[in-house]
Amino acid sequence: MSEHEHNHNHNHEHGEDCGHDHSHDEEIVVAFSDEEGNEKEMVLVQTFDVGEDVYALLLERNNPEADGFILRLEEEDGETVLVNIEEEEEWAKVEAAYNELVAAQGEE
Repeated sequence: MSEHEHNHNHNHEHGEDCGHDHSHDEEIVVAFSDEEGNEKEMVLVQTFDVGEDVYALLLERNNPEADGFILRLEEEDGETVLVNIEEEEEWAKVEAAYNELVAAQGEE
C-alpha cells in the first residue's frame, strides 16, 4: 500500500449500540466516495493494534484484490469512528506493523 491510499475522509459510526456483532463474524461494510465521486463498498476484514491505537483494514467488497485502506479506530461521543492517518510518522509505524502481520500470517 502506498502512502496515498490512506487519504480518504470517512467517519463511520460503529459503537456498542450500532447493532453490529463486534467479533466481526458479520460482514461490516462501509461506503466510501473517491475524489471523482465514485462510491465503493469497503469491507472491514481485520483490526490490529499498534501501540495503544487500533487500526482497521478495509478491502473493496467487489474487488478484494485491489489495494485496501487502513484507518485508525477512535472513540467519539461513545461511538467508534474510522479516522484518516494523516501523519507520515504514524503511517510508517502502521505500515510496518501491517507488513509484519501479513508476514506472520504467511508463515502459518
